[in-house]
Amino acid sequence: MAEHPNASLIRGGYEAFSRGDMATLTELFAADTVWHQPGRSPLSGEHKGRDAVFAFLGKLGTLSGGTYKIELHDLLANDDHVVALSRETASRQGKRLDSLSVQVYHVRQGKTTESWSFIRDDRAYDEFWS
Repeated sequence: MAEHPNASLIRGGYEAFSRGDMATLTELFAADTVWHQPGRSPLSGEHKGRDAVFAFLGKLGTLSGGTYKIELHDLLANDDHVVALSRETASRQGKRLDSLSVQVYHVRQGKTTESWSFIRDDRAYDEFWS
Protein backbone atom coordinates (compact mmCIF):
# COMPACT_ATOMS: atom_id res chain seq x y z
CA MET A 1 0.00 0.00 0.00
CA ALA A 2 1.32 3.44 -0.92
CA GLU A 3 2.07 5.99 1.77
CA HIS A 4 -0.42 8.85 2.13
CA PRO A 5 0.90 11.99 0.35
CA ASN A 6 0.85 13.98 3.61
CA ALA A 7 2.94 11.29 5.31
CA SER A 8 5.46 11.51 2.46
CA LEU A 9 5.47 15.31 2.77
CA ILE A 10 6.26 15.24 6.51
CA ARG A 11 8.76 12.39 6.14
CA GLY A 12 10.58 14.56 3.60
CA GLY A 13 10.54 17.40 6.14
CA TYR A 14 12.22 15.25 8.79
CA GLU A 15 14.85 14.18 6.26
CA ALA A 16 15.41 17.80 5.22
CA PHE A 17 15.76 18.90 8.86
CA SER A 18 18.38 16.20 9.44
CA ARG A 19 20.35 17.47 6.42
CA GLY A 20 19.89 21.16 7.28
CA ASP A 21 18.03 21.64 3.98
CA MET A 22 16.28 24.96 4.58
CA ALA A 23 15.00 25.25 1.00
CA THR A 24 12.90 22.10 1.42
CA LEU A 25 11.71 23.19 4.87
CA THR A 26 10.70 26.57 3.46
CA GLU A 27 8.48 24.76 0.97
CA LEU A 28 7.02 22.56 3.72
CA PHE A 29 5.92 25.29 6.15
CA ALA A 30 3.26 27.87 5.27
CA ALA A 31 4.40 31.46 5.80
CA ASP A 32 1.88 31.88 8.63
CA THR A 33 2.44 28.50 10.28
CA VAL A 34 2.21 28.19 14.07
CA TRP A 35 4.27 25.77 16.19
CA HIS A 36 3.01 25.03 19.73
CA GLN A 37 5.81 23.86 22.05
CA PRO A 38 4.77 22.81 25.57
CA GLY A 39 6.54 23.42 28.83
CA ARG A 40 8.46 26.18 30.55
CA SER A 41 11.85 26.06 28.87
CA PRO A 42 13.46 28.67 26.59
CA LEU A 43 11.93 26.70 23.68
CA SER A 44 8.34 26.73 24.99
CA GLY A 45 5.47 28.77 23.63
CA GLU A 46 3.73 29.57 20.38
CA HIS A 47 6.08 30.26 17.52
CA LYS A 48 4.06 32.19 14.94
CA GLY A 49 5.22 32.43 11.35
CA ARG A 50 7.80 30.46 9.37
CA ASP A 51 10.69 32.66 10.55
CA ALA A 52 9.77 32.13 14.21
CA VAL A 53 9.45 28.38 13.66
CA PHE A 54 12.86 28.31 11.97
CA ALA A 55 14.34 30.30 14.86
CA PHE A 56 12.88 27.72 17.27
CA LEU A 57 14.28 24.83 15.24
CA GLY A 58 17.66 26.58 15.10
CA LYS A 59 17.71 26.85 18.91
CA LEU A 60 17.55 23.05 19.13
CA GLY A 61 20.93 22.90 17.44
CA THR A 62 22.41 25.97 19.12
CA LEU A 63 21.47 25.05 22.68
CA SER A 64 22.62 21.45 22.20
CA GLY A 65 25.91 22.39 20.56
CA GLY A 66 24.79 20.62 17.39
CA THR A 67 24.03 17.31 19.13
CA TYR A 68 20.23 17.41 18.73
CA LYS A 69 18.90 14.53 16.63
CA ILE A 70 15.38 13.34 15.92
CA GLU A 71 14.66 9.76 14.90
CA LEU A 72 11.32 9.25 13.20
CA HIS A 73 9.61 6.00 14.21
CA ASP A 74 6.32 6.19 12.37
CA LEU A 75 3.80 8.49 10.68
CA LEU A 76 0.01 8.33 10.65
CA ALA A 77 -1.69 10.52 8.06
CA ASN A 78 -4.98 11.56 6.54
CA ASP A 79 -6.04 14.47 4.35
CA ASP A 80 -5.79 17.03 7.18
CA HIS A 81 -3.26 15.80 9.74
CA VAL A 82 -0.05 13.89 10.18
CA VAL A 83 1.00 12.39 13.50
CA ALA A 84 4.73 11.71 13.87
CA LEU A 85 6.09 9.37 16.53
CA SER A 86 9.73 10.10 17.25
CA ARG A 87 12.67 9.97 19.62
CA GLU A 88 14.74 13.08 20.36
CA THR A 89 18.30 12.90 21.66
CA ALA A 90 20.85 15.55 22.54
CA SER A 91 23.46 16.46 25.12
CA ARG A 92 24.22 19.79 26.76
CA GLN A 93 26.06 21.00 29.84
CA GLY A 94 26.68 17.46 31.06
CA LYS A 95 23.00 16.49 30.63
CA ARG A 96 21.57 13.94 28.22
CA LEU A 97 18.18 14.11 26.51
CA ASP A 98 16.50 10.90 25.39
CA SER A 99 12.82 11.65 24.91
CA LEU A 100 9.87 10.13 23.11
CA SER A 101 7.55 12.63 21.48
CA VAL A 102 4.47 12.97 19.33
CA GLN A 103 4.10 15.78 16.83
CA VAL A 104 0.74 16.57 15.25
CA TYR A 105 0.85 18.54 12.00
CA HIS A 106 -2.11 20.25 10.35
CA VAL A 107 -1.58 20.14 6.59
CA ARG A 108 -3.38 22.25 3.98
CA GLN A 109 -2.57 22.26 0.26
CA GLY A 110 0.81 20.60 0.77
CA LYS A 111 1.96 22.94 3.56
CA THR A 112 2.17 22.57 7.32
CA THR A 113 -0.04 25.28 8.80
CA GLU A 114 0.11 24.33 12.47
CA SER A 115 2.01 21.91 14.69
CA TRP A 116 1.62 20.71 18.27
CA SER A 117 4.35 18.94 20.28
CA PHE A 118 3.63 16.37 22.97
CA ILE A 119 6.60 15.25 25.06
CA ARG A 120 6.61 12.06 27.15
CA ASP A 121 8.22 13.76 30.17
CA ASP A 122 7.68 17.54 30.04
CA ARG A 123 9.56 18.12 33.30
CA ALA A 124 12.73 16.33 32.16
CA TYR A 125 12.50 18.03 28.75
CA ASP A 126 12.22 21.46 30.37
CA GLU A 127 15.11 20.70 32.72
CA PHE A 128 17.31 19.68 29.83
CA TRP A 129 16.67 22.86 27.79
CA SER A 130 16.71 25.29 30.75
